[in-house]
Amino acid sequence: VRTGTPTDFFPWHWSLLPWFEGRCADEAAISDDQAERFAAFLLALHQPAPADAPSNPVRGVPLDVRVENTLERMARLREKEGQITASIETIWASALAAPSAAERCWLHGDLHAQNVLVDGNGAISAVIDWGDLTAGDAATDLAGIWALFESAEARRAALNHYQPDQALLTRAAGWAVLFGVVLLDSGLINSPRHAVAGRRILQRLDADQASLFA
Repeated sequence: VRTGTPTDFFPWHWSLLPWFEGRCADEAAISDDQAERFAAFLLALHQPAPADAPSNPVRGVPLDVRVENTLERMARLREKEGQITASIETIWASALAAPSAAERCWLHGDLHAQNVLVDGNGAISAVIDWGDLTAGDAATDLAGIWALFESAEARRAALNHYQPDQALLTRAAGWAVLFGVVLLDSGLINSPRHAVAGRRILQRLDADQASLFA
């Protein structure tokens, strides 16, 4: 609705945004029938980005840019939580070895469950928090499937509608590992809500590992 720039009175950028009804998807379950709708949203968003589209140092980048920090977090979680299973290790290693994205497309950049709103009927009512809007690898957003959908059937429906090739699918699962690890590790420090979200992502990936590379 309106944006503002820093002043002496309020030294930050600010914005006024429209109100959307709904609760965040980590607190209100999305219906399985929203899986194809979410995939259609991603397909509509993931258009080729122009050369002057914004870049982000941590979103949409090759996964190897995030390796050092992710491995540190994984090491802590092995000791604390037991969530870094052999399946998660396999997914992560496969994603790092997968071919890089051939093109930069538009991305939301931060599609975890707190940035998707759900109405009282389980339908997606809005995708919010576009502060990380950027161009890069579509795998970053596709990882949101594991953040949002509880049932394996819904996750399959979303992927079947999007139709990623194997390299994109493998990188997307790797990004989901990264998001799960970051949310769980940081959440154990000061945000139980983040910790629950991260744990759910890793558990869903663990359940899907065999089908990802079938």
